[in-house]
Amino acid sequence: MPVLQTKGLAIDFRGFRALAGVDLRVEAGVIHAIIGPNGAGKTTLFNLLSGLLRPTEGHILFENREITGWPAHAIVHLGLARSFQITSIFPHLSLLDNIRLARQSGTPLGYYFWLPETVLHRFDQDARTILESVGLAEAAGKPAQELSYGQKRALEIALTLALQPRMLLLDEPTAGLGVEDISRVVALIRQVARTRTVVLVEHNMGVVAALSDRITVLQRDAPSGRPAGVVW
Repeated sequence: MPVLQTKGLAIDFRGFRALAGVDLRVEAGVIHAIIGPNGAGKTTLFNLLSGLLRPTEGHILFENREITGWPAHAIVHLGLARSFQITSIFPHLSLLDNIRLARQSGTPLGYYFWLPETVLHRFDQDARTILESVGLAEAAGKPAQELSYGQKRALEIALTLALQPRMLLLDEPTAGLGVEDISRVVALIRQVARTRTVVLVEHNMGVVAALSDRITVLQRDAPSGRPAGVVW
């Protein structure tokens, strides 16, 4: 059984069909890329999978459980986490604090900022281990705003890892990066994929070729002009 599956997934925005008939199968333990031209609906698909949007039609199953229409926080707690094209970090907090808060969010404590400092310390070891896994251990005490753009992308991946997911959805993980930073992020994705399933949206075909075990192409259906999913 696939770990993630969609059946006939579609969504309308005020009469405009942004996605139509997307059938996606993601096997456990693979790196699965989703590619296609701008406007094909790749990020919209991610928003549906992660609960930020509700589909007009179709079904989403994660680990053989129907999650269609589930809210984002419930999907995260189920073990499916995502990153975004634009980094979503707390710029004035240290890297360690960013990760500690992400770890806390996955517990019954949630995002309670007014709790005593000692509460967050229970996540110190986990946070340091995660930062080490993405090559940011030496910068643990540095404010996130002082990182290079490539380091911020690594921190974004670290934040998703802090949620302890079994599947990662990575939206344009190498967008805006230079050649050297792209190589680092590619190596990082390979590393985290050793113990998790990874689905990524990516425009860089070199990255797709280097990482992917399987590819899904979103393209426009010629007769209708509507985006549709095609599996390679």
